[in-house]
This record gives sequence, C-alpha cells and structure tokens, in this order.
Amino acid sequence: MDTVFIRGLRVDTVIGIHDWEKAQPRPLILDLELATDAARAAATDHIDDALDYDAVARRIRREVTDNRAELIETLAERCAAVLREEFGIPWVRLRINKPGAIGVGIDVGIEIERGSRQND
Repeated sequence: MDTVFIRGLRVDTVIGIHDWEKAQPRPLILDLELATDAARAAATDHIDDALDYDAVARRIRREVTDNRAELIETLAERCAAVLREEFGIPWVRLRINKPGAIGVGIDVGIEIERGSRQND
C-alpha cells in the first residue's frame, strides 16, 4: 500500500466550546496520510487512476467549514469518515492542529487513524 499525503492544509472555521472561540473563524491546520495503490496511476499517468489530492483537499475544506463542530475530535471523525466513504480510502491518518488554542504559541490537536493499510 502506498501513501498520498497532504500536509499543512489550512482551513479557517469556527470551532470550539467557548463563546470567544465561536465569535470568529480561526485557523485549523490539517495533515493527512491516505493509503492508496499508486501502481495503476503510475502506469497510465492519468488522474482518473490516481487519488486526486486536489479533490480531497477541496472536500475536506468543505466538510470543515460547512459542518461545524465544537470539538476537534468530532471534526476529525467526520473528516475520516468522508475520506473513507466518498473516496474509498482504506486507511487514513489525520492530524488536526488548533494553533493558539490555549495561549499564544501553544498548539493543541488530535491525531486519529482509521481503517487498515492491508491490501484486501
């Protein structure tokens, strides 16, 4: 199994449990690792045979901004489900960083891993 990665995907959204967090959008930084079989895409050199990381990034941006969550744990689960269900990705590792969430220069976040990297 091969891995496509997207690192540093910035999405501005409203997220948090405190009133001050809900007052205005703030950045989230997402890092994704996505299992794929790159052999066919390499052989054909055609996007239809590849995991389209632009489409993935656009869909994740839409999920983050359109389906507001209070907790990054909820958001991470939703994003992982979208990736696995809509793109057929068998395994995903997703990290969400919420910069400055508990003070200037202090980042917090979550990293989840869903699915299996094994070829079926």
